[in-house]
Amino acid sequence: MKLKTILIPIIAGVFFVISCSKESAISVTAEKISEPQLNEYGMNADSLIEHDGVVLKRQNFSDILIPFGVSYKKILELSDSSKKIFDVRKIRPGADYAAFTTKESLKSLKYFVYEIDQINYVVYDFRDSVIAVRKGRKHVSSKEERAGGIVKGSLWNTMQSLNLSPVIAIKMSEILAWQIDFNAVRNGDKFKVIYDNNYIDDRFVGTGIIKAVMFEHMKTPYYAFRFKEGDDIDYYDLDGGSMRKEFLKAPLKFTRISSRFSRHRYHPILHIYRPHLGIDFAAPIGTPVQAVGDGVVIEARRRGGAGRFVKIRHNATFSSGYMHLSRYGKGIRPGKHVKQGDVIGYVGSSGLSTGPHLDFRFWKNGRLVNYLTQKFPPSKPVKKEYMKRFIELRDSMKKELDSIPYQNTLEGDE
Repeated sequence: MKLKTILIPIIAGVFFVISCSKESAISVTAEKISEPQLNEYGMNADSLIEHDGVVLKRQNFSDILIPFGVSYKKILELSDSSKKIFDVRKIRPGADYAAFTTKESLKSLKYFVYEIDQINYVVYDFRDSVIAVRKGRKHVSSKEERAGGIVKGSLWNTMQSLNLSPVIAIKMSEILAWQIDFNAVRNGDKFKVIYDNNYIDDRFVGTGIIKAVMFEHMKTPYYAFRFKEGDDIDYYDLDGGSMRKEFLKAPLKFTRISSRFSRHRYHPILHIYRPHLGIDFAAPIGTPVQAVGDGVVIEARRRGGAGRFVKIRHNATFSSGYMHLSRYGKGIRPGKHVKQGDVIGYVGSSGLSTGPHLDFRFWKNGRLVNYLTQKFPPSKPVKKEYMKRFIELRDSMKKELDSIPYQNTLEGDE
């Protein structure tokens, strides 16, 4: 008796092998067919050769692709058609790329991948006559980490001496920007933080979210907890109040105050005593200047001794001004709506100025006031329906924060 073998493909990659004859019943066995392994860019490149490279200084898209047999005409067409996905004029020196070619002698290009950063990339698929372009994102895994330290010198240097990413300092300053003036952080201030580090395979690719933080400034501890309320995620204090207040503590990060609000200050250029109804922040030329709150730009122009000047109306009560700028932020002009933290200009020395700094002014009901003494109300707290869940998270995270030891920059753990 002769048996016939029939392969019936099934969607899941399984073939049923059926042996049958006229005289016998059908017997069925399952044979699993292994699926191809995809690389970090989500493609099957097992049969291809990978050519890794780094964009060189003054190298453009054409310089990279022409050695792989892509015509200049095809490159121009590709550049034009893919602008909405990725503008090839934005490729930068030092960025990684990978080209995938066939193994035969002509080495025909099948894929080209440009890495926008460590996580995001763009793929050019050359397999068909019409080149397909898509963006992708590598699989990132997160690992929760804990750290505690005592500030010595500056917060930035403290982070480096503890082998922590300075990005943690930046993120802490953003979370606590309404409670602490990080220009005034001093020796002996302390911090504890729970955060995620991100990895691709086992390679560190950056600091992720901060889950909870405690920063003790001038003997006063400030806590913040990351909490999801419905579709919104924000940071809240011990009582469930939002960490976000109406205005930032300062318009610059990691600078120092060189001159405070005064009714009687000696002017270094005019050599006379006159009121200085603002706050001077010393900073290098080009330091980004942030809007301290949401609002509308009502002035962006040169104004005598103020030099390049931006004024923002935040509401019917408050306005803020930024003087001696070297240049304006992108799109900053009268009528422009800005959000808190938007860059509205860059530190300079324009106008009547002895050196690079920001002269920051603040108006309340049309009168210049001392910004550092103003009290601003917090924004919305956790809603009642989410408060029980917030308290559970807060208590758990606070217990973890409090258990983190402080590590000195020199002496080791305390």
